Amino acid sequence: MTSTAGGAGQLLAISDLHIGYPENRALVEAMRPESDDDWLLVAGDVAETVSAVRWALATLAGRFRKVVWAPGNHELWTHPSDPVTLRGAARYDHLVEVCRELGVLTPEDPYPLWEGPEGPVAVAPLFLLYDYSFLPAGCATKKEGLEYAHSTGVVCNDEYLLHPDPYPTREAWCRARVALTERRLAALPEDLPTVLVNHYPLDRHPTDVLWYPEFAMWCGTRLTADWHRRFRVRTMVYGHLHIPRTTHHDGVRFEEVSVGYPREWRRRDRPPGQLRRILPREVAAR
Repeated sequence: MTSTAGGAGQLLAISDLHIGYPENRALVEAMRPESDDDWLLVAGDVAETVSAVRWALATLAGRFRKVVWAPGNHELWTHPSDPVTLRGAARYDHLVEVCRELGVLTPEDPYPLWEGPEGPVAVAPLFLLYDYSFLPAGCATKKEGLEYAHSTGVVCNDEYLLHPDPYPTREAWCRARVALTERRLAALPEDLPTVLVNHYPLDRHPTDVLWYPEFAMWCGTRLTADWHRRFRVRTMVYGHLHIPRTTHHDGVRFEEVSVGYPREWRRRDRPPGQLRRILPREVAAR
């Protein structure tokens, strides 16, 4: 864990930038901190190609005091349009090296300490994947869940583009990542609160509002269902669902901070690409 004072700045967050869309790329070009001390948490799905991920993170790293990145499923795709043909863990490792060249923190780096007015918090970017344990109602196994998803036509492109090499399956990769991350979080001081940043929510409850409930299979793992309590989570930051909102679970704040696709954010009332303030917490007026 590294100690880096947050000073008078803010801990801000965004995810699911999907800069392959020109409208979304323009949003990144316009993103600016409010102060020189602001940090930015990027919770995955920046883009599908390494060059686009590099451009976006380099742009943001040049503006914010610190950028912290957790990978989404789209970065891990071996997409036909990307000349970088690495698969699975090798692709992830390559993206980590890109981030290190840019000074962007990743799940493989020591967790930075953000010093705010309420005291320090450990900011932990996570890479956990999913294990098909968020099954559709009435399905008892992954096989049944996938058969149901194929029958509805709602199947995540991960099934074709996200390769688990050298692991035999995506769920095996997920279990390995969960075990590794759990050990790291358990080693933090017992009195130190955390902000956990993951592409997927740590608990299933945010998926309850999905239009297509079967998509929850690609949205996390039951193995992390108690982490928001075990690891003193001040705020759990995630994306992936493209349903930006704030929920509370067991008294813990969950923040979905995705931009999403233009066809989605055009339907919303608020302007797209607005950074979500994670800390310091807003103080209600009296």
